[in-house]
Amino acid sequence: MRTPHATTEAPVASRLPTPPAPGAAGPAKTKGAPGVQSESASTGVRTRSQHQRRKRIVQAAAALASRGGVEAMQMRTVAERAGVALGTLYRYFPSKMDLVVAVVGEEIDLLESSIERRPPSATTASGRAVDILMRATRGLMREPELADALIRSLIMAEVDTPFGDRMASLLLRVAADELTAETATEEQFALAGSLASVWVHELLEMLRGRRTYEQIQRRIEIAAIRLLADFQPPSSA
Repeated sequence: MRTPHATTEAPVASRLPTPPAPGAAGPAKTKGAPGVQSESASTGVRTRSQHQRRKRIVQAAAALASRGGVEAMQMRTVAERAGVALGTLYRYFPSKMDLVVAVVGEEIDLLESSIERRPPSATTASGRAVDILMRATRGLMREPELADALIRSLIMAEVDTPFGDRMASLLLRVAADELTAETATEEQFALAGSLASVWVHELLEMLRGRRTYEQIQRRIEIAAIRLLADFQPPSSA
């Protein structure tokens, strides 16, 4: 067991400010409100702590869902596993659905990290899109119970979820030279979204045992070739 370091304080008198000598100029004044630096440091520590707490909650929820589906993601159980108070959990995630959305967001973050480390190398828009969707499939299928719980919950969600838009944006980026949701045309965004929807449907069929990995890859390839046939980045002005 580590022994805390002893701290030695200076006597009170030595810590009091020394008054200026008669006629001497007062201490130089610094610009800015007192305590701003310490306040900023305190805010930074608090923000990091909140981020870490949120991450623990999401990881706890994912671990529970991977073993027993969304039913296992009871809010009290998640709070206990994450080591936070139930009230704290509800401040971060007001409902179980908000928690499911956060777990899905974490999965997409992992996919985006994978793309940054190893961008798809196919020469066609459809080939790059298929590469990303099959990577996502492999990642989710490592935890099939979690994948099934997340996909089903998102389909039945009564709250707005960013899942579809995030996948569409990701496909735009890899399929058409860093095209974004802001620079894409309405048609391009709709086509990317349609391909993401095909992938979700095929993934569900695989989870139900109605498709093999090879079958859904082939079906996604066919859909991608058709949907992204005329996919071109917008011409620069």
